[in-house]
Amino acid sequence: MTFRGPDDFARACVSSITSSGHRIALLTADGVRVEAAYEPCAGSRTPVPETPAVVLAHGFTGALDRPGLRRAAQAFAQRAAVITFSFRGHGGSGGHSSVGDREVLDLAAAVRWARSLGHERVATVGFSMGGSVVLRHAALYGSERRAEYGEHAGRTDAHADTVVAVSAPSRWYYRGTAPMRRLHWAISRPAGRLIARYGLGTRVQAGGWDPVPLSPVEAVPMIAPRPLLIVHGDRDAYFPLDHPYALAGAGDPRSTELWIERGFGHAESAARGELLERIACWVSAHA
Repeated sequence: MTFRGPDDFARACVSSITSSGHRIALLTADGVRVEAAYEPCAGSRTPVPETPAVVLAHGFTGALDRPGLRRAAQAFAQRAAVITFSFRGHGGSGGHSSVGDREVLDLAAAVRWARSLGHERVATVGFSMGGSVVLRHAALYGSERRAEYGEHAGRTDAHADTVVAVSAPSRWYYRGTAPMRRLHWAISRPAGRLIARYGLGTRVQAGGWDPVPLSPVEAVPMIAPRPLLIVHGDRDAYFPLDHPYALAGAGDPRSTELWIERGFGHAESAARGELLERIACWVSAHA
């Protein structure tokens, strides 16, 4: 099911949600088709406005049907309705990955869908690249900062009420670890983009950012007073602990929490059930 505009799907979807969920092709504000799925909260057959919705944003090379994201969706569905989707250039979505820039429009389309289904409270939970996206999305939607994406930024129906960033970078162009040096090679070289496309199922755009988007650490101060949780592992091979400390330090201490998890590696693929359940509990308490 495909729609010609960002808002065309709302009425058609509400009546078609079942206890087994629903899949749809969303259209972003810049015209990219994004595959998405809706799962009602456990025990519900249809969307319940009083139940919060959680929109999960995967990491680079992830997708809607990858095991890590499915495991996270199952954990959150015990307490909330869940929307998962594949970022542009990933899975069955169209377009090419911009590695965290235009992806805020993908997330905005998913959040807008959640609200069109009647959910009054929406939380965004992002992992790695998705973590940087949820931070920037929260800053750009529901704030006065509209210049970066024109009229589409700041639309109230696409804002998040609660934000969680897991294994997120604090700044762009970080190459301080071997995995990040490999990632930069993969996205900046033609041979690397071929490997990403055919080996990892991820289509990456050629060329760099112009202009360079708002960085995650610059976005964090714009999120308050909405609740923000930063989660990071002490065994993260991609981003060392100065990243979560920088993010948390930029936030309002009255609305920002930082969890440093012992033994936790990186993003959704390394997140165990116990950690996901704790994050889900936190979201339920703050949504």
